[in-house]
Amino acid sequence: MTTLVKSLFITAIMLQTNNLFVQSQASSLGIFENHADVGNVERHGAASYNPQKQEYTIEGSGINIWFSSDQFQYLWKKIKGDFILSAKVEFIGKGVEPHRKIGWMIRESLDTGAAHISTVIHGDGLTALQYRKVKNSNMEEIRSAITAPDMVQLERKGNTYMMSVARFGETYTTSELSDLSLGDEVYVGLFLCSHNPKVSETAIFKNVRITVPAKPDFVPYKDYIGSNLEIMDVESGISRIIYQSPYSIQAPNWTPDGKTLIYNSKGLLYNFDLASNKPTVLNTDFANNNNNDHVLSFDGKMIGISHHSVDDSNNSIVYILPVSGGKPQKVTSKGPSYLHGWSPDGNELIYTAGRNNIYNIYKISVKGGDETQLTNTTKGLNDGSEYTPDGKFIYFNSDRSGKMQIWRMKPDGSDQEQVTHDEYNNWFPHISPDGKWIVYLAFPKDINPGDHPFYKHVYICLMPANGANSKVIAYLYGGQGTINVPSWSPDSKKIAFVSNTEFR
Repeated sequence: MTTLVKSLFITAIMLQTNNLFVQSQASSLGIFENHADVGNVERHGAASYNPQKQEYTIEGSGINIWFSSDQFQYLWKKIKGDFILSAKVEFIGKGVEPHRKIGWMIRESLDTGAAHISTVIHGDGLTALQYRKVKNSNMEEIRSAITAPDMVQLERKGNTYMMSVARFGETYTTSELSDLSLGDEVYVGLFLCSHNPKVSETAIFKNVRITVPAKPDFVPYKDYIGSNLEIMDVESGISRIIYQSPYSIQAPNWTPDGKTLIYNSKGLLYNFDLASNKPTVLNTDFANNNNNDHVLSFDGKMIGISHHSVDDSNNSIVYILPVSGGKPQKVTSKGPSYLHGWSPDGNELIYTAGRNNIYNIYKISVKGGDETQLTNTTKGLNDGSEYTPDGKFIYFNSDRSGKMQIWRMKPDGSDQEQVTHDEYNNWFPHISPDGKWIVYLAFPKDINPGDHPFYKHVYICLMPANGANSKVIAYLYGGQGTINVPSWSPDSKKIAFVSNTEFR
Protein backbone atom coordinates (compact mmCIF):
# COMPACT_ATOMS: atom_id res chain seq x y z
CA MET A 1 0.00 0.00 0.00
CA THR A 2 1.47 3.37 -0.99
CA THR A 3 1.87 6.14 1.59
CA LEU A 4 -0.87 8.21 -0.07
CA VAL A 5 -3.34 5.32 -0.22
CA LYS A 6 -2.48 4.37 3.38
CA SER A 7 -3.08 7.95 4.49
CA LEU A 8 -6.42 8.20 2.74
CA PHE A 9 -7.49 4.83 4.15
CA ILE A 10 -6.64 5.81 7.73
CA THR A 11 -8.33 9.18 7.31
CA ALA A 12 -11.52 7.54 6.05
CA ILE A 13 -11.62 5.17 9.01
CA MET A 14 -11.02 7.99 11.47
CA LEU A 15 -13.76 10.11 9.89
CA GLN A 16 -16.17 7.19 10.20
CA THR A 17 -15.18 6.82 13.85
CA ASN A 18 -15.87 10.50 14.45
CA ASN A 19 -19.33 10.11 12.92
CA LEU A 20 -20.05 7.19 15.25
CA PHE A 21 -18.96 9.32 18.21
CA VAL A 22 -21.26 12.17 17.19
CA GLN A 23 -24.18 9.78 16.82
CA SER A 24 -23.57 8.17 20.22
CA GLN A 25 -23.32 11.54 21.92
CA ALA A 26 -26.64 12.57 20.38
CA SER A 27 -28.38 9.96 22.54
CA SER A 28 -30.73 11.47 25.10
CA LEU A 29 -28.80 9.63 27.82
CA GLY A 30 -25.26 10.02 26.44
CA ILE A 31 -23.14 6.95 27.20
CA PHE A 32 -25.87 5.29 29.28
CA GLU A 33 -28.65 2.94 28.16
CA ASN A 34 -31.51 3.81 30.47
CA HIS A 35 -32.58 5.21 33.82
CA ALA A 36 -35.05 3.94 36.40
CA ASP A 37 -36.29 4.24 39.95
CA VAL A 38 -35.00 1.29 41.95
CA GLY A 39 -37.45 0.33 44.70
CA ASN A 40 -40.97 1.59 45.29
CA VAL A 41 -40.29 5.35 45.51
CA GLU A 42 -43.07 7.85 46.27
CA ARG A 43 -41.68 10.52 43.92
CA HIS A 44 -40.47 9.36 40.53
CA GLY A 45 -37.03 10.46 39.40
CA ALA A 46 -35.58 11.66 36.11
CA ALA A 47 -32.27 11.77 34.26
CA SER A 48 -31.06 13.87 31.32
CA TYR A 49 -27.95 14.53 29.28
CA ASN A 50 -26.70 17.84 27.89
CA PRO A 51 -24.62 16.98 24.78
CA GLN A 52 -23.18 20.50 24.42
CA LYS A 53 -21.78 20.49 27.95
CA GLN A 54 -21.42 16.67 28.09
CA GLU A 55 -22.93 16.58 31.56
CA TYR A 56 -25.70 14.62 33.26
CA THR A 57 -28.45 15.79 35.61
CA ILE A 58 -30.28 13.37 37.90
CA GLU A 59 -33.35 14.07 40.00
CA GLY A 60 -34.43 11.45 42.50
CA SER A 61 -36.01 10.59 45.80
CA GLY A 62 -35.98 7.37 47.83
CA ILE A 63 -35.88 6.53 51.50
CA ASN A 64 -32.33 5.14 51.61
CA ILE A 65 -29.64 2.87 50.18
CA TRP A 66 -28.97 0.84 53.29
CA PHE A 67 -30.07 -2.19 55.32
CA SER A 68 -31.43 -4.92 52.99
CA SER A 69 -33.21 -2.87 50.29
CA ASP A 70 -32.78 0.35 48.36
CA GLN A 71 -34.74 3.24 46.88
CA PHE A 72 -33.09 5.70 44.49
CA GLN A 73 -32.88 6.99 40.90
CA TYR A 74 -30.33 5.18 38.72
CA LEU A 75 -28.80 6.11 35.34
CA TRP A 76 -27.16 2.95 34.03
CA LYS A 77 -25.69 0.75 31.33
CA LYS A 78 -24.60 -2.89 31.33
CA ILE A 79 -20.96 -3.80 30.91
CA LYS A 80 -18.65 -6.80 31.27
CA GLY A 81 -15.10 -7.24 32.52
CA ASP A 82 -12.84 -4.66 34.14
CA PHE A 83 -13.51 -0.93 33.96
CA ILE A 84 -12.91 2.46 35.57
CA LEU A 85 -15.77 4.85 36.38
CA SER A 86 -14.96 8.51 37.00
CA ALA A 87 -16.83 11.80 37.34
CA LYS A 88 -16.92 15.25 38.90
CA VAL A 89 -20.06 15.31 41.06
CA GLU A 90 -22.10 18.04 42.70
CA PHE A 91 -25.39 18.38 44.58
CA ILE A 92 -27.66 21.20 43.42
CA GLY A 93 -28.97 23.36 46.25
CA LYS A 94 -28.74 23.07 50.05
CA GLY A 95 -30.91 19.97 50.21
CA VAL A 96 -33.13 18.68 53.00
CA GLU A 97 -31.45 15.63 54.47
CA PRO A 98 -27.76 15.52 55.53
CA HIS A 99 -27.56 11.92 54.27
CA ARG A 100 -28.85 12.45 50.75
CA LYS A 101 -26.47 10.45 48.54
CA ILE A 102 -24.86 10.57 45.10
CA GLY A 103 -22.08 8.62 43.39
CA TRP A 104 -21.22 5.65 41.19
CA MET A 105 -22.86 2.26 41.65
CA ILE A 106 -22.08 -1.22 40.29
CA ARG A 107 -25.09 -3.50 40.68
CA GLU A 108 -25.87 -7.16 40.13
CA SER A 109 -29.45 -6.36 39.09
CA LEU A 110 -32.13 -3.68 39.40
CA ASP A 111 -33.84 -5.56 42.23
CA THR A 112 -34.28 -3.42 45.32
CA GLY A 113 -32.19 -5.80 47.45
CA ALA A 114 -29.52 -6.64 44.83
CA ALA A 115 -25.88 -7.15 45.74
CA HIS A 116 -23.89 -4.06 44.78
CA ILE A 117 -21.03 -1.70 45.57
CA SER A 118 -21.02 2.08 45.35
CA THR A 119 -19.02 5.20 46.05
CA VAL A 120 -21.34 7.23 48.28
CA ILE A 121 -21.00 10.94 48.95
CA HIS A 122 -23.47 12.16 51.55
CA GLY A 123 -24.93 15.64 51.72
CA ASP A 124 -22.97 16.33 54.91
CA GLY A 125 -19.70 15.25 53.24
CA LEU A 126 -19.42 11.73 54.67
CA THR A 127 -17.84 9.51 52.00
CA ALA A 128 -17.74 5.73 51.96
CA LEU A 129 -17.34 2.64 49.82
CA GLN A 130 -20.66 0.90 50.59
CA TYR A 131 -21.55 -2.62 49.55
CA ARG A 132 -24.01 -5.48 49.93
CA LYS A 133 -22.29 -8.81 49.37
CA VAL A 134 -25.38 -11.01 49.12
CA LYS A 135 -28.86 -10.18 47.87
CA ASN A 136 -31.21 -8.89 50.61
CA SER A 137 -28.43 -8.80 53.21
CA ASN A 138 -27.49 -5.70 55.19
CA MET A 139 -25.10 -3.11 53.79
CA GLU A 140 -21.52 -2.65 54.94
CA GLU A 141 -19.07 0.19 54.37
CA ILE A 142 -15.48 1.38 54.37
CA ARG A 143 -15.35 5.05 55.27
CA SER A 144 -12.91 7.39 53.58
CA ALA A 145 -10.77 9.90 55.45
CA ILE A 146 -11.75 12.45 52.79
CA THR A 147 -14.96 14.41 53.32
CA ALA A 148 -17.02 16.23 50.68
CA PRO A 149 -14.97 15.21 47.62
CA ASP A 150 -16.16 16.15 44.16
CA MET A 151 -13.81 13.91 42.13
CA VAL A 152 -14.95 10.28 42.34
CA GLN A 153 -13.60 7.10 40.77
CA LEU A 154 -14.68 3.46 41.13
CA GLU A 155 -12.56 0.77 39.51
CA ARG A 156 -13.15 -2.96 39.10
CA LYS A 157 -10.37 -5.52 38.64
CA GLY A 158 -11.93 -8.96 38.76
CA ASN A 159 -13.56 -9.20 42.19
CA THR A 160 -11.56 -6.30 43.63
CA TYR A 161 -13.06 -2.80 43.79
CA MET A 162 -11.24 0.46 44.46
CA MET A 163 -12.81 3.80 45.37
CA SER A 164 -10.64 6.86 44.78
CA VAL A 165 -11.87 10.30 45.88
CA ALA A 166 -10.46 13.81 46.04
CA ARG A 167 -11.42 17.42 46.28
CA PHE A 168 -10.68 19.01 42.92
CA GLY A 169 -7.04 20.06 42.86
CA GLU A 170 -5.86 17.33 45.23
CA THR A 171 -4.60 13.80 44.59
CA TYR A 172 -6.77 10.73 45.11
CA THR A 173 -7.18 8.82 48.37
CA THR A 174 -8.09 5.17 47.75
CA SER A 175 -10.12 2.55 49.63
CA GLU A 176 -10.29 -1.08 48.49
CA LEU A 177 -12.56 -4.10 48.85
CA SER A 178 -11.60 -7.54 47.58
CA ASP A 179 -13.56 -10.77 47.08
CA LEU A 180 -16.89 -9.28 46.05
CA SER A 181 -18.51 -11.33 43.31
CA LEU A 182 -21.18 -9.52 41.28
CA GLY A 183 -20.87 -11.56 38.09
CA ASP A 184 -19.13 -10.65 34.84
CA GLU A 185 -21.93 -8.51 33.37
CA VAL A 186 -23.17 -5.83 35.73
CA TYR A 187 -25.15 -2.63 35.81
CA VAL A 188 -22.94 0.44 36.20
CA GLY A 189 -24.12 3.99 36.60
CA LEU A 190 -24.75 7.19 38.50
CA PHE A 191 -27.29 7.39 41.30
CA LEU A 192 -29.10 9.80 43.59
CA CYS A 193 -31.06 9.08 46.77
CA SER A 194 -32.77 11.92 48.67
CA HIS A 195 -32.93 9.95 51.96
CA ASN A 196 -36.47 11.24 52.31
CA PRO A 197 -39.36 9.57 50.43
CA LYS A 198 -41.31 12.83 50.16
CA VAL A 199 -38.42 14.94 48.81
CA SER A 200 -36.71 15.05 45.42
CA GLU A 201 -33.09 16.16 45.16
CA THR A 202 -30.96 17.04 42.14
CA ALA A 203 -27.30 16.49 41.26
CA ILE A 204 -25.09 17.21 38.29
CA PHE A 205 -22.29 14.96 36.99
CA LYS A 206 -19.45 16.28 34.79
CA ASN A 207 -16.38 14.68 33.17
CA VAL A 208 -18.27 11.38 33.21
CA ARG A 209 -16.11 8.56 31.84
CA ILE A 210 -16.50 4.80 31.63
CA THR A 211 -13.00 3.59 30.78
CA VAL A 212 -12.09 0.07 29.69
CA PRO A 213 -8.36 -0.32 30.46
CA ALA A 214 -5.72 -2.21 28.52
CA LYS A 215 -5.49 -5.92 29.18
CA PRO A 216 -2.84 -6.85 31.77
CA ASP A 217 -0.77 -8.72 29.18
CA PHE A 218 -0.70 -5.98 26.52
CA VAL A 219 2.68 -5.40 24.88
CA PRO A 220 3.77 -1.72 24.91
CA TYR A 221 4.35 -0.17 21.47
CA LYS A 222 2.70 -3.20 19.87
CA ASP A 223 -0.77 -3.47 21.42
CA TYR A 224 -2.89 -0.31 21.53
CA ILE A 225 -6.33 0.69 22.75
CA GLY A 226 -8.57 3.57 21.67
CA SER A 227 -8.21 7.28 22.28
CA ASN A 228 -10.30 10.26 23.38
CA LEU A 229 -9.17 13.66 22.14
CA GLU A 230 -10.21 16.12 24.86
CA ILE A 231 -10.19 19.86 25.50
CA MET A 232 -10.15 21.11 29.09
CA ASP A 233 -10.78 24.47 30.72
CA VAL A 234 -7.81 24.69 33.09
CA GLU A 235 -9.56 26.84 35.70
CA SER A 236 -12.61 24.63 36.21
CA GLY A 237 -11.16 21.27 35.19
CA ILE A 238 -14.18 20.63 32.97
CA SER A 239 -13.29 18.62 29.89
CA ARG A 240 -15.09 17.78 26.64
CA ILE A 241 -14.37 14.84 24.36
CA ILE A 242 -14.27 16.23 20.83
CA TYR A 243 -13.17 13.10 18.97
CA GLN A 244 -12.80 9.36 19.53
CA SER A 245 -10.74 6.81 17.65
CA PRO A 246 -10.31 3.04 18.12
CA TYR A 247 -6.63 3.62 17.30
CA SER A 248 -3.82 5.26 19.24
CA ILE A 249 -3.75 9.00 18.62
CA GLN A 250 -1.19 10.99 20.55
CA ALA A 251 0.23 14.38 21.51
CA PRO A 252 -2.03 17.18 20.23
CA ASN A 253 -0.40 20.53 19.37
CA TRP A 254 -2.68 23.60 19.31
CA THR A 255 -1.92 25.98 16.43
CA PRO A 256 -1.42 29.67 17.35
CA ASP A 257 -4.45 30.71 15.27
CA GLY A 258 -6.63 28.53 17.52
CA LYS A 259 -8.20 26.67 14.60
CA THR A 260 -6.41 23.33 14.55
CA LEU A 261 -4.95 20.54 16.65
CA ILE A 262 -2.11 18.49 15.19
CA TYR A 263 -1.60 14.94 16.47
CA ASN A 264 0.14 11.76 15.34
CA SER A 265 -1.31 8.32 14.68
CA LYS A 266 0.22 5.25 13.04
CA GLY A 267 3.31 7.16 11.96
CA LEU A 268 1.43 10.02 10.27
CA LEU A 269 0.48 13.52 11.40
CA TYR A 270 -3.09 14.83 11.26
CA ASN A 271 -4.67 18.26 11.20
CA PHE A 272 -7.82 18.19 13.34
CA ASP A 273 -10.10 21.07 12.36
CA LEU A 274 -11.83 22.42 15.47
CA ALA A 275 -14.70 23.94 13.49
CA SER A 276 -15.75 20.71 11.76
CA ASN A 277 -14.23 18.18 14.23
CA LYS A 278 -12.67 16.32 11.30
CA PRO A 279 -9.07 15.15 10.77
CA THR A 280 -7.07 15.27 7.54
CA VAL A 281 -3.56 14.00 6.88
CA LEU A 282 -0.76 16.56 7.15
CA ASN A 283 1.59 15.91 4.26
CA THR A 284 5.05 14.98 5.57
CA ASP A 285 6.20 13.40 2.29
CA PHE A 286 8.66 10.55 3.00
CA ALA A 287 8.35 10.92 6.79
CA ASN A 288 5.71 8.27 7.50
CA ASN A 289 7.13 6.85 10.71
CA ASN A 290 6.76 9.84 13.02
CA ASN A 291 6.60 9.48 16.79
CA ASN A 292 4.81 11.84 19.20
CA ASP A 293 7.63 14.41 19.46
CA HIS A 294 6.36 17.07 17.04
CA VAL A 295 6.43 20.76 17.91
CA LEU A 296 5.22 23.98 16.28
CA SER A 297 7.38 27.08 16.04
CA PHE A 298 6.15 29.98 18.18
CA ASP A 299 4.83 31.83 15.11
CA GLY A 300 3.02 28.70 13.91
CA LYS A 301 4.61 28.74 10.46
CA MET A 302 6.84 25.67 10.85
CA ILE A 303 6.58 22.29 12.50
CA GLY A 304 9.41 20.12 13.73
CA ILE A 305 8.96 16.34 13.64
CA SER A 306 10.79 13.27 14.91
CA HIS A 307 10.83 10.63 12.17
CA HIS A 308 12.37 7.16 12.45
CA SER A 309 14.54 7.08 9.36
CA VAL A 310 15.46 3.83 7.65
CA ASP A 311 18.64 5.57 6.45
CA ASP A 312 19.62 6.18 10.08
CA SER A 313 19.13 2.63 11.45
CA ASN A 314 15.48 3.46 12.20
CA ASN A 315 16.54 5.99 14.83
CA SER A 316 14.46 9.08 15.55
CA ILE A 317 15.85 12.05 13.60
CA VAL A 318 14.64 15.67 13.82
CA TYR A 319 13.31 17.38 10.69
CA ILE A 320 11.44 20.62 10.02
CA LEU A 321 8.87 21.57 7.37
CA PRO A 322 6.18 24.19 6.77
CA VAL A 323 3.07 23.66 8.88
CA SER A 324 1.08 23.49 5.64
CA GLY A 325 3.03 20.36 4.73
CA GLY A 326 5.86 19.50 2.36
CA LYS A 327 9.18 17.71 2.17
CA PRO A 328 10.96 17.67 5.56
CA GLN A 329 14.44 19.17 5.93
CA LYS A 330 16.83 17.12 8.04
CA VAL A 331 18.26 18.93 11.08
CA THR A 332 20.03 16.41 13.33
CA SER A 333 22.65 14.18 11.77
CA LYS A 334 22.65 11.62 14.57
CA GLY A 335 20.02 9.61 16.40
CA PRO A 336 18.17 8.95 18.46
CA SER A 337 17.04 12.60 18.65
CA TYR A 338 13.59 13.47 20.00
CA LEU A 339 12.37 17.02 19.40
CA HIS A 340 10.71 18.96 22.24
CA GLY A 341 11.01 22.69 21.63
CA TRP A 342 11.74 25.69 19.43
CA SER A 343 13.44 28.87 20.56
CA PRO A 344 11.00 31.83 20.53
CA ASP A 345 12.91 33.44 17.63
CA GLY A 346 12.57 30.24 15.59
CA ASN A 347 16.30 29.87 15.04
CA GLU A 348 17.09 26.88 17.29
CA LEU A 349 15.62 23.56 18.33
CA ILE A 350 16.04 21.74 21.65
CA TYR A 351 15.72 17.99 21.92
CA THR A 352 16.56 14.89 23.91
CA ALA A 353 19.32 12.82 22.37
CA GLY A 354 20.88 9.48 23.21
CA ARG A 355 24.62 9.72 22.84
CA ASN A 356 26.61 6.69 24.02
CA ASN A 357 23.40 5.41 25.71
CA ILE A 358 23.14 8.52 27.91
CA TYR A 359 20.18 10.83 27.36
CA ASN A 360 20.75 14.56 27.70
CA ILE A 361 19.24 17.74 26.28
CA TYR A 362 20.85 19.41 23.27
CA LYS A 363 20.23 22.41 21.05
CA ILE A 364 20.96 22.94 17.39
CA SER A 365 20.37 25.51 14.66
CA VAL A 366 17.30 24.88 12.49
CA LYS A 367 19.82 24.78 9.61
CA GLY A 368 21.61 21.84 11.21
CA GLY A 369 25.31 21.70 11.99
CA ASP A 370 26.95 21.03 15.32
CA GLU A 371 24.78 20.31 18.35
CA THR A 372 25.38 21.89 21.76
CA GLN A 373 24.90 19.81 24.89
CA LEU A 374 22.92 21.61 27.62
CA THR A 375 22.63 18.99 30.37
CA ASN A 376 25.50 16.75 31.34
CA THR A 377 24.33 13.94 33.60
CA THR A 378 26.20 10.65 33.27
CA LYS A 379 23.21 8.43 34.02
CA GLY A 380 19.44 8.64 34.04
CA LEU A 381 17.33 10.77 31.72
CA ASN A 382 16.81 14.45 30.89
CA ASP A 383 13.80 15.02 28.65
CA GLY A 384 10.82 17.21 27.72
CA SER A 385 12.67 20.49 27.19
CA GLU A 386 10.68 23.62 26.35
CA TYR A 387 11.47 27.34 26.16
CA THR A 388 9.44 29.94 28.02
CA PRO A 389 7.82 32.43 25.60
CA ASP A 390 10.22 35.18 26.70
CA GLY A 391 13.21 32.91 26.00
CA LYS A 392 14.69 33.34 29.48
CA PHE A 393 14.39 29.73 30.65
CA ILE A 394 14.17 26.17 29.40
CA TYR A 395 11.99 23.86 31.50
CA PHE A 396 12.57 20.11 31.35
CA ASN A 397 12.18 16.91 33.37
CA SER A 398 15.03 14.94 34.93
CA ASP A 399 15.33 11.95 37.25
CA ARG A 400 18.75 12.98 38.60
CA SER A 401 17.32 13.47 42.12
CA GLY A 402 15.68 10.01 42.25
CA LYS A 403 12.11 10.68 41.11
CA MET A 404 11.37 12.27 37.74
CA GLN A 405 10.85 15.96 38.54
CA ILE A 406 10.47 19.28 36.73
CA TRP A 407 13.64 21.38 36.39
CA ARG A 408 14.64 24.56 34.61
CA MET A 409 17.84 26.16 33.32
CA LYS A 410 19.07 29.17 31.39
CA PRO A 411 19.15 28.78 27.57
CA ASP A 412 22.92 28.16 27.69
CA GLY A 413 22.43 25.26 30.16
CA SER A 414 23.57 27.16 33.25
CA ASP A 415 21.82 27.51 36.62
CA GLN A 416 19.98 24.18 36.51
CA GLU A 417 17.48 24.04 39.38
CA GLN A 418 14.74 21.67 40.51
CA VAL A 419 11.21 23.11 40.43
CA THR A 420 8.93 20.33 41.73
CA HIS A 421 9.73 18.28 44.84
CA ASP A 422 7.01 15.66 45.29
CA GLU A 423 6.67 11.88 45.32
CA TYR A 424 5.20 11.52 41.83
CA ASN A 425 7.07 11.18 38.54
CA ASN A 426 6.56 14.43 36.64
CA TRP A 427 7.02 14.75 32.88
CA PHE A 428 6.67 17.22 30.00
CA PRO A 429 6.34 20.76 31.39
CA HIS A 430 4.42 22.99 28.98
CA ILE A 431 4.37 26.76 29.49
CA SER A 432 1.24 28.74 28.63
CA PRO A 433 1.53 31.30 25.80
CA ASP A 434 1.18 34.15 28.31
CA GLY A 435 4.08 32.68 30.32
CA LYS A 436 2.10 32.52 33.57
CA TRP A 437 1.33 28.80 33.93
CA ILE A 438 2.85 25.37 33.45
CA VAL A 439 1.03 22.09 33.00
CA TYR A 440 2.79 18.75 33.32
CA LEU A 441 1.96 15.04 33.47
CA ALA A 442 2.32 13.21 36.80
CA PHE A 443 2.79 9.44 36.77
CA PRO A 444 2.21 7.25 39.84
CA LYS A 445 4.82 6.82 42.55
CA ASP A 446 5.54 3.19 41.65
CA ILE A 447 6.49 3.87 38.01
CA ASN A 448 10.16 3.61 37.06
CA PRO A 449 11.24 7.29 37.07
CA GLY A 450 12.89 6.88 33.68
CA ASP A 451 9.75 5.46 32.05
CA HIS A 452 6.59 7.18 30.78
CA PRO A 453 4.42 4.20 29.85
CA PHE A 454 1.07 3.84 28.15
CA TYR A 455 -2.18 3.16 29.99
CA LYS A 456 -1.79 4.22 33.58
CA HIS A 457 -3.72 6.33 36.06
CA VAL A 458 -2.14 9.76 35.65
CA TYR A 459 -2.73 13.37 36.64
CA ILE A 460 -2.33 16.55 34.66
CA CYS A 461 -1.10 19.21 37.07
CA LEU A 462 -1.08 23.00 36.86
CA MET A 463 1.36 25.29 38.61
CA PRO A 464 2.32 28.97 38.38
CA ALA A 465 5.44 29.61 36.33
CA ASN A 466 7.22 30.76 39.49
CA GLY A 467 7.07 27.18 40.77
CA ALA A 468 4.57 27.72 43.59
CA ASN A 469 2.21 24.96 44.73
CA SER A 470 0.72 22.90 41.92
CA LYS A 471 -2.75 21.37 41.75
CA VAL A 472 -4.35 18.51 39.86
CA ILE A 473 -6.65 19.59 37.04
CA ALA A 474 -7.20 16.25 35.27
CA TYR A 475 -7.67 12.73 36.62
CA LEU A 476 -7.43 10.30 33.75
CA TYR A 477 -6.30 7.02 32.24
CA GLY A 478 -3.48 7.67 29.79
CA GLY A 479 0.26 8.32 29.94
CA GLN A 480 2.48 8.03 26.88
CA GLY A 481 0.95 10.26 24.22
CA THR A 482 -1.40 12.13 26.58
CA ILE A 483 0.39 15.49 26.62
CA ASN A 484 3.93 14.97 25.30
CA VAL A 485 3.98 18.25 23.35
CA PRO A 486 2.89 21.88 23.92
CA SER A 487 -0.91 21.87 23.75
CA TRP A 488 -2.11 25.16 25.23
CA SER A 489 -4.79 27.19 23.49
CA PRO A 490 -3.54 30.58 22.25
CA ASP A 491 -5.50 32.41 24.99
CA SER A 492 -3.84 30.31 27.75
CA LYS A 493 -7.24 29.16 29.04
CA LYS A 494 -7.47 25.60 27.72
CA ILE A 495 -5.33 22.56 26.99
CA ALA A 496 -5.80 19.63 24.62
CA PHE A 497 -4.83 16.11 25.63
CA VAL A 498 -5.52 12.42 24.95
CA SER A 499 -7.04 9.89 27.34
CA ASN A 500 -7.40 6.20 26.55
CA THR A 501 -10.00 3.45 26.62
CA GLU A 502 -10.77 0.23 24.80
CA PHE A 503 -13.94 0.53 22.75
CA ARG A 504 -16.27 -2.47 22.89
